[in-house]
Amino acid sequence: MKVAVYAGSFDPITKGHQDVIKRASKLCDKLIVAVLNNKNKKYWFSLEERKELTEKVLEDIPNIEVLDFSGLLVTFMEKNGAELVIRGLRAVSDYEYELALAYGNQEIADGEIETIFIPASKEYLYLSSSVVREVATYDGKLEKFLDEKIISQVRERAKLLNRE
Repeated sequence: MKVAVYAGSFDPITKGHQDVIKRASKLCDKLIVAVLNNKNKKYWFSLEERKELTEKVLEDIPNIEVLDFSGLLVTFMEKNGAELVIRGLRAVSDYEYELALAYGNQEIADGEIETIFIPASKEYLYLSSSVVREVATYDGKLEKFLDEKIISQVRERAKLLNRE
């Protein structure tokens, strides 16, 4: 069975993430969407909330499992029997960063994992979770950026954070 991992913070998960995930799910038997918890990063949503939002928007894709992790991606992959890393690319700057990670992961895993890059669809080239958070902060339209299943939760979080 070919198992792949698509990892990210997903704070929140965007339509750009969803697009890459849907396309990646066709390349493997099982795709693990790994929600990263980085202690050095400040998130809008807790790890549990980010995992819940991610599960909600991906519930219609049958070969996906949403898990959370912290630490090295290679260690997570070994524990879950994965051999492929899926990464989305938006720009040349993404490629340079992701290429360095791919070589590092391959080195750490003694050549046992490969990275597949999937270019972002044209309509999502500019899209990131930070753009979504900025738009939500100013009560902008989120329909083009987020799945309708999670828009209300993102709006509520923006209102809560604006009060602080």
